[in-house]
Amino acid sequence: MTSSDTNSGAEPTDKAAGSRQYDIVVYGATGFVGRLTAAYLAEHAPAGTAIALAGRSRSKLVAARRSLPGTAAEWPLVEADATDIDSLRSMAESTRVVITTVGPYAKYGLSLTTVCAESGTDYVDLTGEVLFARKSIDTNHEIAKRTGARIVHSCGFDSIPSDIGVHVLHAAAVADAAGELTDTTLVVSSMRGGVSGGTIDSLRTQIQEVKKDSALRKLAASPYSLSPDRSLEPDLGRQSDVTLINGTEIAPNLRGWKAPFVMASYNTRIVRRSNALRDYAYGRKFRYREVMSVGSSIVSPVIAGVVSAGLGAVVLGMTFLPGKILDRVLPKPGDGPSPEAQESGHFTVDLYTTATNGAKYQSRVKAAGDPGYKATSVMLGESALALVHNRDELPDASGVLTPATGIGDALVTRLRGAGLEIWAKKI
Repeated sequence: MTSSDTNSGAEPTDKAAGSRQYDIVVYGATGFVGRLTAAYLAEHAPAGTAIALAGRSRSKLVAARRSLPGTAAEWPLVEADATDIDSLRSMAESTRVVITTVGPYAKYGLSLTTVCAESGTDYVDLTGEVLFARKSIDTNHEIAKRTGARIVHSCGFDSIPSDIGVHVLHAAAVADAAGELTDTTLVVSSMRGGVSGGTIDSLRTQIQEVKKDSALRKLAASPYSLSPDRSLEPDLGRQSDVTLINGTEIAPNLRGWKAPFVMASYNTRIVRRSNALRDYAYGRKFRYREVMSVGSSIVSPVIAGVVSAGLGAVVLGMTFLPGKILDRVLPKPGDGPSPEAQESGHFTVDLYTTATNGAKYQSRVKAAGDPGYKATSVMLGESALALVHNRDELPDASGVLTPATGIGDALVTRLRGAGLEIWAKKI
């Protein structure tokens, strides 16, 4: 498979002919983020969008539907279980798009991605798991290309701000004929929000996988672990996910030292996959990293160092401490912040790059609401709605894709309409 191998070349499926019973099925609708996503769709999906709720317990689905806005009162319920392949296939064949929030995806996700690929059903999720995404690529990419399915991973805070932020940054450089992108850095300029129990469980699952297998450790550590063909990637030297850097090295007016960003080890790989799937349109010398602001005071280097050490301690704890101890102190799957905390959350990410002609550009993705919950439900919901309602604006691609390569400008338009601030400019 080559890096350009994303065009579908597929025969139209019954999905395209509009014969599916539903437009969107929300699988995992009884979970915390699943319910938030369903509530968002109930309030914002265009009239006439056929939506169903899915999960393994009908009684829990009934309760979840009762908690949703009134427009969801008549939404059908679909019983499906991650351990029952026939139920997953029936669900996939009934709809144009599946949204799934059921994780850890390494445990519960691969069968669903495969039946969606086989059924020509578009799919979006929230995964931040490198090894799961790699398995999905290896298992499903060629199948989905044949059927025309778009299997789009990471349509929440992981990794839409990163992937779409680079997407619009590149578009700005192209519009100015500035050449390709070179050194590019995402800075989490501000963020307020909690860490979900599901995210913690996913991280623990992957840590335990790599702990047992040196080959998986090597794969997870590779900066190109999600690339279509790792042998075609340029040799740009060491690209570390644990980066301490002075802001002025990123952009002249950016003050204070920057600390490692906890999701850099996943988001960077999604962005690099986007570059490869686009025949390296961002550039063969495109280097990408992610950091977070810890302020601009004189002590910012110390704070950045403490943050870096703290992240390392968390990983070590998840690697070596018994699960029973961790369960006492870490959020559990299904847990989430109060509505008040969700409303008070926010994030702003700024991306900086230098084009090959020397011009410098900045892009921004900013949203109100807790990043991992409220803002994520918006991004996930709009990703699915774009696949349903903006077909003519989608990139000509199928397979296992990224938000930028699978939905692209259609997603940018929908997210702006949903209240996100997304822009790019020359600086």
